[in-house]
Amino acid sequence: MSDIDELKAEIRKLSAKAMKMKLNLHDLSEELPLNWTTIISVAQETYDAYAALEAARKKLKELEAA
Repeated sequence: MSDIDELKAEIRKLSAKAMKMKLNLHDLSEELPLNWTTIISVAQETYDAYAALEAARKKLKELEAA
């Protein structure tokens, strides 16, 4: 499997994780004020998931351009 193929597989995993975190954040917002103490941790996990996804997509573009 090439580096590009491996990165594409990783992007699919990261995308699924980011979508899951997005839904978790959405669910949390609908349940407020219940579980309000978890806002920061859920938001940070969501941020981290999307940051990792964006970084992987950038790396893929660089590999495809090379």
